[in-house]
Amino acid sequence: MLKFQRYFLHGSGYFRHFSDSIWRPFMKAPARSSAILFFFLFLFIGAFLSTRLLDSATSLPTTSVEKPILPTGTAHKPFKIPKKPPVKIEYPLNCSAGNLTRTCPRNYPTAFSPEDPDRPSPPECPHYFRWIYGDLRPWMKSGITREMVERAKRTATFKLVILNGRAYVEKYQRAFQTRDVFTLWGILQLLRRYPGKVPDLELMFDCVDWPVIQSNEYRGPNATAPPPLFRYCGDDATLDIVFPDWSFWGWPEINIKPWESLLKDLKEGNKRSRWMEREPYAYWKGNPAVAATRLDLLKCNVSDKQDWNARVYTQDWILESQEGYKQSDLASQCIHRYKIYIEGSAWSVSQKYILACDSVTLLVKPHYYDFFTRSLMPVHHYWPIREDDKCRSIKFAVDWGNRHKQKAQSIGKAASDFIQEDLKMDNVYDYMFHLLNEYAKLLKFKPTVPEKAVELCSERMGCGAEGLKKKFMMESMVKYPMDASPCTMPPPFSPLELQTFLNRKVNSIKQVEAWEKKFWENQNT
Repeated sequence: MLKFQRYFLHGSGYFRHFSDSIWRPFMKAPARSSAILFFFLFLFIGAFLSTRLLDSATSLPTTSVEKPILPTGTAHKPFKIPKKPPVKIEYPLNCSAGNLTRTCPRNYPTAFSPEDPDRPSPPECPHYFRWIYGDLRPWMKSGITREMVERAKRTATFKLVILNGRAYVEKYQRAFQTRDVFTLWGILQLLRRYPGKVPDLELMFDCVDWPVIQSNEYRGPNATAPPPLFRYCGDDATLDIVFPDWSFWGWPEINIKPWESLLKDLKEGNKRSRWMEREPYAYWKGNPAVAATRLDLLKCNVSDKQDWNARVYTQDWILESQEGYKQSDLASQCIHRYKIYIEGSAWSVSQKYILACDSVTLLVKPHYYDFFTRSLMPVHHYWPIREDDKCRSIKFAVDWGNRHKQKAQSIGKAASDFIQEDLKMDNVYDYMFHLLNEYAKLLKFKPTVPEKAVELCSERMGCGAEGLKKKFMMESMVKYPMDASPCTMPPPFSPLELQTFLNRKVNSIKQVEAWEKKFWENQNT
């Protein structure tokens, strides 16, 4: 470029002719005029040269050395101005006006579309969501009529109606403790989390433990469709629709925190003692009076004559409540390598607390399931224990685990990871959302508000609450609408997939029973 400029300024005949023609007329002008003319002439020549130089530069070939140097990635990643995080719309609980404990605000949002187009697609829901299709299969062909829903009233605790994003409840009977209260509270929080997205529906809910819709009563060519009834657990002989239990939002009667807070406590509790440093025994603490199988478990406790590797304790909830629940802190009970889960009168909410503990869950053969436990795999998430020979089965499990510490530790870790990730509160809400959506698709009638129903909202339930009930409601209240869509439903099981999965579970249990049998045969010889 410099060589070119020297040629242009000094060697070009064109330039000499141009300068002569400019200067010659003014050579004899007065000095003052010459100065003025010289100034304007300087500006003119400067502009002319700049233009010529720019034009000539753009016409010259550019060598590799002369290529402009750009910031790394400029050619492929254009600079974007970072977006401000979306402003969250908070739903405060307005208890300032006394009448809000009796009526619900009119300004509740009924629609919300927060999706960011740049946000990644929502992840696929956990495996246990696939059981939703099976739970609703009895009505896939027939659909659900109002008559079917009304037939479930015989044992229902309440009817729930969701209409235009608002909840209405007609109660039929009282529930044990606050089961119905915190179940309804949880549904209200779902509506706050996804305003306007839960479809209109009517359903019956039973807060008693035992499932009652017997499948054998609805078989055969002339059988009627079963009444759809929601509850907390089911079994292989019934058709009740399982739903997350009340304790996810707190259980004030025994001072169990809402699940989101409790999960954090359990995670911190696991860090207090490494698995290898924990007591090498199986631990259980609970109320044995609710079921014969739990009374049978007491026989496995350590005695002067026999040590079955079990440490079993009776929980006196009346005494605990009087002493402020000092001995029932769940996060402080993860100090044994093994923890026993055994059903009570039916399924027990304690299963999720035990699985979260990093200890190996010794699961006495269950008869009931809740919404997530059907996806647990023996020898991966838990160790199966025989129901008809508990003590010997527990002793073998503990002996096996203490001989195979790495494998036993991995079983405990797989269970706690499942609880912390797949059963976090986001997924509990999304399970509720998808279950209610799939259920609403089957309704063949337009939901309406019953004459005796009352509208429920967080103000109506929370403002007048007291004590632990109030504390847990405030702690578990959804304060913002979700800024993303629910997780994506996985497809239903194909017949082959379902059979393969069930066979794997059965074969895993049979393998453990074979090991156990061989162990005791060797002991006897």
